[in-house]
Amino acid sequence: MAYQYDFASVFDYTPVLVKGIGVTVELIAFGAVAGVALGIACAWVRTQGPAWLRAPVTAYVELIRNTPFLIQLFFVFFGLPSLGVQLGEMQAACMAMALNLGAYSAEIIRAGIDATPKGQYEAGASLAMTRFQVFRHVVLKPALKRIWPALSSQIVIVMLGSAVCSQIAAEDLTFAANFIQSRNFRAFEVYLVTTGIYLALAILLRQLLRMVGQRLFRKAAR
Repeated sequence: MAYQYDFASVFDYTPVLVKGIGVTVELIAFGAVAGVALGIACAWVRTQGPAWLRAPVTAYVELIRNTPFLIQLFFVFFGLPSLGVQLGEMQAACMAMALNLGAYSAEIIRAGIDATPKGQYEAGASLAMTRFQVFRHVVLKPALKRIWPALSSQIVIVMLGSAVCSQIAAEDLTFAANFIQSRNFRAFEVYLVTTGIYLALAILLRQLLRMVGQRLFRKAAR
């Protein structure tokens, strides 16, 4: 007997899907902002920061970049409570995503900073700028412009990786899909629809980041 497709049974749970999409958007919004900010700070330490900070920051970056995100998530949610740090599902998911993106974006941003000509540092110093002012106004903006496509791709990858946050009961899109499948037993339809939603989210996020980059670097060029 041929398989009878029933997508209507998936859309009967539209409120559940919408809630899951909302949670996924919340996760990537916080993770992107906090992760990029952390990445900028780590990139500064590794290129221009005090020597005593470089070793711990390098250790953090290498640890995160060479371990699975799922293990990092489990450590934050299940491991930190052993040290007295109690986190809810959303808090743990946001922290894990920020830490993960922070490490990867640190290396991407560092590559952009390393590509800055030394003459630009000297020009900033000749204008009596402090080291922080040189970094902020002369180095960081051009560096971000150079690596923005790669950084945008990394943010999208982290958004897609947020699917594993359902493993700690964060009620994201994957959690919603698993819930619906457990009720209607329509795995093909449920996960096909979920795949389409993730694809749409990834395309929309990439376009949003492209527009943000255009506005940011247009202002920076003025």
